[in-house]
Amino acid sequence: MSVSASAEATRLLPRWLLITVTTLLVAMVLIPVLYIVLASLNSDVGVASGEYWPSSFTLDSYTRIWTTADLSTGIVNSLIVCAFTAVASALLGTTTAYVLVRYSFFGRLTILRGLVGLQSIPGTLMLLPVFVLFSSAGNYLGLTVIGTRWGLFVAYLTFALPFSTWVMVTYLRGLPRELEEAARTEGASTVVILWKIIFPLSLPAIVVSGIFAFLLGWNDVLFASVLTRPETHTAAVALQIFGSQQEGGALPVYSQMMAAALICAAPVVLLYLAFQRYLVGGLTAGGVK
Repeated sequence: MSVSASAEATRLLPRWLLITVTTLLVAMVLIPVLYIVLASLNSDVGVASGEYWPSSFTLDSYTRIWTTADLSTGIVNSLIVCAFTAVASALLGTTTAYVLVRYSFFGRLTILRGLVGLQSIPGTLMLLPVFVLFSSAGNYLGLTVIGTRWGLFVAYLTFALPFSTWVMVTYLRGLPRELEEAARTEGASTVVILWKIIFPLSLPAIVVSGIFAFLLGWNDVLFASVLTRPETHTAAVALQIFGSQQEGGALPVYSQMMAAALICAAPVVLLYLAFQRYLVGGLTAGGVK
């Protein structure tokens, strides 16, 4: 039996139904995105009047949004906080996972089970405890935590690290020990093994864990709205404030809102495009065959 015939035999849905379902799913995703793009190229009056296709295409919304909303400060803050969160989470997750996978010690299984259990705790449940903890740190230690970028970084790292560690645990279990044993016979230390063997071989999984940590901070509104002040607001908070200010206005600037949404989504899209080949390997990772 040929490969194509075997694929036809094992397909769950008929070909015509598969094409129909795929087309509908793609349309459900692309039609709203297309409307957002067209609305951002329209005028505020045109969008408010219900035009789906702009009567005249213009880029005014992309230039006005920088003065209408405090978007530039928010994007800079988000890039700084999320980039540090992604790098720290990926590096700490990899080293922690290496210890959990390669060494046996008391409490190891408890830690592994705890990593899974922490994923079930909703972030909203932790908002008040984190706020109280950061406020107490400021009062007793003389540290300014709330309203700073590094305080938001610590909060994001707290939630991103368990997931990154579990991703790396799953990946490192598939890496052969022979490479490390050969390196140790040559006198390589654990740090050298991590830097020259584990990190290069685990790059796809490291990228996956880093991107998920980046997205955790980039999409967050709840913690960022509580733990920041106006000069440290993130892009998501700036976008939310800008949208709430338009409620009840004489002429809602819908076109500028769509342009702001696309600008805030652009870094994430570029991130996926830049690391696409690593994402495929990391998400389907089982180690080196």
